[in-house]
Amino acid sequence: MKAQTPYKNPHLPVEKRVKDLLSRMSLQEKAAQMMCVWQEKAAKLVDADGNFDRAKAKAAFKKGHGLGQVGRPSDAGKGKDPRGMAELTNAIQKFFLEHSRLGIPVIFHEECLHGHAAPGGTSFPQPIGLAATFNPGLVESLFAMAAEEARVRGTHQVFTPVVDVARDPRWGRVEETYGEDPYLVSQLGVAAVCGFQGDATFSDKKRVIATLKHFVAHGQPESGMNCAPANVSMRVLRETFLSAFKAAIHEGGAISVMASYNEVDGVPSHASRWLLRDVLRREWGFKGFVVSDYYAIWELNHRPDTHGHFVAKDKAAACALAVQAGVNIELPEPDCYLHLVDLVRRGVLKEAQLDDLVAPMLFWKFKLGLFDDPYVDPAEADRVVGSEANRRLALQAARQTITLLKNEGSLAPLDLARLKSIAVIGPNANRSLLGGYSGVPGHNVTVLEGIKARVGDRVKVLYSEGCKITIGGSWQQDQVTASNPAEDRRQIVAAVKVARKADVIVLAIGGNEQTSREAWTLQHMGDRASLDLLGRQEDLVQAMLATGKPVVVLLFNGSPLSFNRVAQDVPVIFECWYLGQECGHAIAEVLFGDHNPGGKLPITIPRSAGHLPAFYNYKPSARRGYLFDDVSPLYAFGYGLSYTTFAFSNLRLAKRTIAATGSTRVLVDVTNTGGRAGTEVVQMYIRDRVSSVTRPVKELKGFAKLSLEPGEAKTAALDITPESLAFYDINMKYVVEPGEFEVMVGNSSRDCDLQRVILTVRK
Repeated sequence: MKAQTPYKNPHLPVEKRVKDLLSRMSLQEKAAQMMCVWQEKAAKLVDADGNFDRAKAKAAFKKGHGLGQVGRPSDAGKGKDPRGMAELTNAIQKFFLEHSRLGIPVIFHEECLHGHAAPGGTSFPQPIGLAATFNPGLVESLFAMAAEEARVRGTHQVFTPVVDVARDPRWGRVEETYGEDPYLVSQLGVAAVCGFQGDATFSDKKRVIATLKHFVAHGQPESGMNCAPANVSMRVLRETFLSAFKAAIHEGGAISVMASYNEVDGVPSHASRWLLRDVLRREWGFKGFVVSDYYAIWELNHRPDTHGHFVAKDKAAACALAVQAGVNIELPEPDCYLHLVDLVRRGVLKEAQLDDLVAPMLFWKFKLGLFDDPYVDPAEADRVVGSEANRRLALQAARQTITLLKNEGSLAPLDLARLKSIAVIGPNANRSLLGGYSGVPGHNVTVLEGIKARVGDRVKVLYSEGCKITIGGSWQQDQVTASNPAEDRRQIVAAVKVARKADVIVLAIGGNEQTSREAWTLQHMGDRASLDLLGRQEDLVQAMLATGKPVVVLLFNGSPLSFNRVAQDVPVIFECWYLGQECGHAIAEVLFGDHNPGGKLPITIPRSAGHLPAFYNYKPSARRGYLFDDVSPLYAFGYGLSYTTFAFSNLRLAKRTIAATGSTRVLVDVTNTGGRAGTEVVQMYIRDRVSSVTRPVKELKGFAKLSLEPGEAKTAALDITPESLAFYDINMKYVVEPGEFEVMVGNSSRDCDLQRVILTVRK
């Protein structure tokens, strides 16, 4: 009997299989593993309907060198439904296994920012909304669900989670993040990775490789403009921006990292050996692989439709820089890495450098089981994707996302027994609001539809759009057309007529997928210079208030908006972010009291763009005050009301003095003092009172979410470890300095909502 080729033997350790396979690969085959096709699928892999085209594939890959990845098979043709995508990935995989010389499988990657971004995928709230839940367990469950929906269709890797810390609300990608606080981002980033990868054995074919992005400091771009330089100090870089990535790797086991478009200290991330080799691999011990952001290696030279860094004279030089920095694979198309073979032959690069970058990608192809069990069951894709259980989980997430900012006179929840008619008004009242990187869910419930479904025939529901924010359009569409002022004024008059017939007005306003989004080219903008409500929305609000009817405002937006007059004049305000496919149902449940809102703001809402930066964890010399204006935020990080009330008492430390290497706990009793069951997020902030370098006035270092019945009390216990107290000192050493630490506990970051106790740390 002929001995089995070692790399094909499933009983051998993966490391031995990788070593054997790599030893058999030609230079061209190694280079092929470092490339991907995405939009080129149409020319190389699929026909006009998005089905596998064997003739195209044979012509495009006739040399048999193989391919590393195929991007977004879900978008082939006009988009593939679950069964169709499973059939497509099976067919493409079969081709590469049978028609590449060594039978190396491909990885299929997809976007899964808030559910698999594909036709039929279950869509839940955007990450900025998920962050408002302060619920890592829920986040893990959601991404485990998304992982299974993607995996049963043939996906192996997803480009999620975004663990950028969002420090500038003008930036259009805030919606993709978990907010402004590095601790909260770390906790939810770890949860997302655990949801996607599970134990990373991939044995049940329900999990996928998670990809952390964008590495690093993408969330505080100069002028709030996407891809702009991150002008931050080394201390801020490590404590604020690198910390979430480190946690997601060390605690979550993240397998892949995506380098960021931006530069730090003059060095673009895709060319940064310090970042991708010294920090990521040597210092942190990362054993996974780095993917480029789309077209970012090209941008090391000059990409005319957006920008260039001009650190490479051409694409070949860009290729060399990225390889030397440690970028394992170029996405999304063969471009700069087409020069790999030539650069090795000319001695600019060494073949051993390619070996080092190809090996970890082969390792995870083996771990995913792609050499031994490469196909998926199309019938299982039909059964799993968009299931009723997944819909229920998406609804649960939407409920927990909704954040009550104001409830004057306890107007909310609305009592249906006292209402005969409701006017549902506004540009977001009957519009699909999923946000960026969204698929097309099997169903999608608007605010109007959700309210109608909830009240049935009991209450008459009236509707008027009121005005527009933008005219038509979508997240993908380049051109954004502002609303017409004359038409808006006409619509406001019509809305007033409708509103006067109702007992209460539910007003859905804010932004939409076009007004704050990823700005990816000069023709596709998405960052804002102003945070004000766009168009005639302020006029619409005032017109509704002038009717004398009670008004409830629902804000939908991907990034914080400055709605000062709304905050001043409207009695009830909910921040909703983007709630996903179950939006309308969740809104109705909260509006009519079936669910008690418990969301908390994961990012500060500033009074204006002129108040930026507005993040809560600022240094002591910042926020000293403005001439003729209030320096405080409109709404603070961690803030959020409930239909009930909570009292905090008996704050104490388990140990009031500890060693620098020691730990303790802070405890506080929380009582539901109102008449409804509800949830409260207990938040712990810490400040080193005297330190060798300046420290923020407070930093979130722990939280716990409690569910309490009326009159019920529970004790929250939050751990304080050396990690809670450590920082980079005057010598850039990560240490706990002896002295006094102020431990603050409450239900928001506002000083008035916090109680304090002093912890002493001895030498």
